[in-house]
Amino acid sequence: MLVIVAPGQGAQTPGFLSPWLELDGVADRLRAWSEVAGIDLVHYGTEASAEEIKDTAVAQPLLVAAGLVTARALFPDEADARKRVGAVAGHSVGEITAAAGAGVLSAADALTFVRERGRAMAEAAAVTETGMLAVLGGDPEEVAAKLAEHGLTPANNNGGGQIVAAGTLDQLAALRADPPAKAKMVALKVAGAFHTEHMAPGVARLAELAPSLTVADPAMAYISNKDGEVVQSGAEVLARLVAQVSNPVRWDLCMETIQQLGATCVIELAPAGTLTGLVKRNVKGVATLALKTPADLEKAAELVAEHAAEENAA
Repeated sequence: MLVIVAPGQGAQTPGFLSPWLELDGVADRLRAWSEVAGIDLVHYGTEASAEEIKDTAVAQPLLVAAGLVTARALFPDEADARKRVGAVAGHSVGEITAAAGAGVLSAADALTFVRERGRAMAEAAAVTETGMLAVLGGDPEEVAAKLAEHGLTPANNNGGGQIVAAGTLDQLAALRADPPAKAKMVALKVAGAFHTEHMAPGVARLAELAPSLTVADPAMAYISNKDGEVVQSGAEVLARLVAQVSNPVRWDLCMETIQQLGATCVIELAPAGTLTGLVKRNVKGVATLALKTPADLEKAAELVAEHAAEENAA
């Protein structure tokens, strides 16, 4: 089974979309989507600085647009994608890309949703100085206890002993001064404590927007960040996208489901690399490919054909 995954915030780097604009139609598509996204996607994907694209209101629409562009480059025919792809999953904002890929949301509605999500989360993050810190290694129980002791939320569980702590800057500083044994701390390039109670105002804003969007049931298995479960209702997917803004991302459980579904290949949409790295470490025996530039499309197409042929033979 082929699984397509989409990365979350922090995966973006300056100029990462530049090579994709060399493909026919991509620049025009991004310019059209810029009207919906409320930002100049071409500028931010090719010319903007690292600091500019760290802005939540910029980063989130940019990531979803990038995922949609690379998915279309890999599967120009949507019907072909739905025939060949067995499942989709995304990390945090990447869930919106996955929802569009599964046919739950149109590209326009996905960009409308992520525009408001990015703005709402940026506004919520501005209320209190907050952030996120990756905690790598250490005893899982001790890590959990230390986070609780300092009032932090385990906002992401990425598997393999990688927990992302989120909370106020003072709480994060306290954890740095009193870390779990044998754990390494890495600050993340994000602007707030995402997937925590600090983002509750964003949930309310997205709940107001949701009824205006058109949804359809997923055309393939859609794996949810909430609990790693496959969600079969489009309405439920949208409800989870709204609630997930202030709830932890369980990517560890998503990877368990990817394995249980019998995945043989995982391809990550641009800006790729983060999720394929996690899959390599946690899901054994699965081929992976990070779709970073158009130069990777030929290899990706070969993998798609190979794993589709294996599934048909089975």
